[in-house]
Order: sequence, then C-alpha cells, then structure tokens
Amino acid sequence: MGGPAAAGLDVVVLAGGRSSEHDVSLSSGGAVRDGLLAAGHRARIVEIGRDGVWRADGAPLSLSPGEGLLGADVVFPALHGPFGEDGVVQGVLEALDVAYVGSGVAASAVCIDKVLFKRLISTAGIPQVDYRGVSADSFARDPDAVLADAAALGLPVFVKPAHLGSSVGIAKVASADELAGALHAAFAHDELVIVEAMAGGREVECAVMGPATVSEPGEIVFESEFYDYEAKYTPGGMELKIPARISASARERVIALARDAFRFAGCEGLARADFFVDGELVLLNELNTMPGFTPTSVYAKLMQASGTPYPQVVDTLCRLARERHERRSLLRH
Repeated sequence: MGGPAAAGLDVVVLAGGRSSEHDVSLSSGGAVRDGLLAAGHRARIVEIGRDGVWRADGAPLSLSPGEGLLGADVVFPALHGPFGEDGVVQGVLEALDVAYVGSGVAASAVCIDKVLFKRLISTAGIPQVDYRGVSADSFARDPDAVLADAAALGLPVFVKPAHLGSSVGIAKVASADELAGALHAAFAHDELVIVEAMAGGREVECAVMGPATVSEPGEIVFESEFYDYEAKYTPGGMELKIPARISASARERVIALARDAFRFAGCEGLARADFFVDGELVLLNELNTMPGFTPTSVYAKLMQASGTPYPQVVDTLCRLARERHERRSLLRH
C-alpha cells in the first residue's frame, strides 16, 4: 500500500452500538473519523443504534454477505462493550468479507469475557489478581457456597459484570454482608460475574499496536475510591501520568507482559493492557481490544507520548487491517 496522502482509503467507521457504552462509542467514532481525514483518508460513520439497526446518514442499511460495506477499503469498528467489542460485529464483518481494524472473532470474545480471559492467561503463567467467576445459575443453586468461596479472597473485593467495560456495574464490597447484594446488582447486567481480590499498588496501563509496538506505561491517578465510571468520564476525574511512577525493572516487566498477553490471547491491531504494580510485583488485570479512542483517551495519550500522533495511529491500524485481509484472502478453506 502506498502512503495515505498518495492513495487515501475509503473507511467506514462503525460507532454507537447496543451496549451501555453507546455514547462513548459515538465520541470514539467521531474522533476516529477526524483522525482518518487528517491522515488523508476518506471516512464516513455508520451508526449502530441502541436498537441494533445499522444506519448510514439516518437510513437503515441492508447487509449482504460477501459484498463488503458501502464499498469501504477497510472498516474501523469503534465499538465498545457487548454487541460490538465481543466478536459479534467482527463475525458480521468477516461474513461481509471486508478488512476491519482490531482483533478477530475469537480474541475479541475471549478478552471481553473477564473470567475466560483470566482462565486463559493463567495457562500462560502470567501473574494476575486472584478472582472467582460466578454464574447466575450457580448462585441460584447454592448461594451459601458461592458466598463462602468469594469471601475466601479476603475483603475488600470488587464485583463486576464479566462482559461490560467502562466500569459499568462495578461495586467495591468491604463487608461480607454486602456481597450478596453486589452480586444481585451485577447479575442485572450479566449472567456471569467476576469477583476480584483487592490489588495494591498503582494502576498502570500501556497501549499495544500489534504485534510489536508497546507504548510507554502510564499511571492512572484518581481521587475516587476506585477507578469507576465517573472517574473515567468526568472531566478531571482522573489524571494520566506518563511515564508511570514505577521502577525501571517493573516498567520492563509491564511492557513484556503486555506484549506477551497480546500475542497469547491472539489479539491483532490494538489493545490496551491494564496492570496493578506494587513495587516489583506486576499483575495483569485485563486486555481491552477496543479502548476509548478519542485523542484524549488513555490509549491515544500513551501512543502520543511514545511518539505516534493520533492520525498516524488510525492510519497504521487501517494499514494493518488491510494487510491482514489481503494475507488471509490467499488462504484456502
């Protein structure tokens, strides 16, 4: 492929979606479109409504397998959470036979499932926070056993829906008598819930642009009790310090584990890796395969601080997507 100025691409940006992160996705999508335009591409947004309908310029779209999407050279699915970041839309794009940015069906599905991801990562020997996965069925069958098992993690613990992002539905539980209520609240969002032990130290994140580029780690600093939705999306709710205030050896460990986890989970294109760092102890928390994507989002800030400005990030991701699609088109099935 030539440079973007010489041969700009036609890019469809998918934004919105059915999840609780609909509005966050619209912000990400608008920023991606603007970044693509700045990089010399042509870009338009297809909005996925809360009703699940795909619309271009307000008109519903009909999708035909094998026929691409509005003639796009590549699709940038700036979608967060269920029905967008979990392999569902990636499967649609595979059926349409169009190049798209980011991880494929399997890696997207694995990484959005906090329980499944932790089980997978444990087989690689990557250190992580202790946890329990709790299904709504298991809790209904034997709540006392579930509560006893979760309490074995110690207190406080964090109770989270397994498939949601942006800290939606999370509760910090400081006493055993609060645990059942937190689980019931989380089950309103998801049939699978994760209970995580409290991790000390600093919250550190780094951006991966695959498969080899890992940003300088940054540290999330916030005044709230934990890094909740308000801290993430309220102006001034958090501060990103780059570089993170960790030792040189911990920094190298973060970068190495981010790269290893990205590859081990089968991610492609991009991800944000989140860690807890306490002295020399580095624990992986999760991989986010489509993090918030405005120029002021953590991923973009980390890449900017590491020498890659926003337009170059979105341009590179589109190039990687095209290369993957062209490479796989040569395979025989």
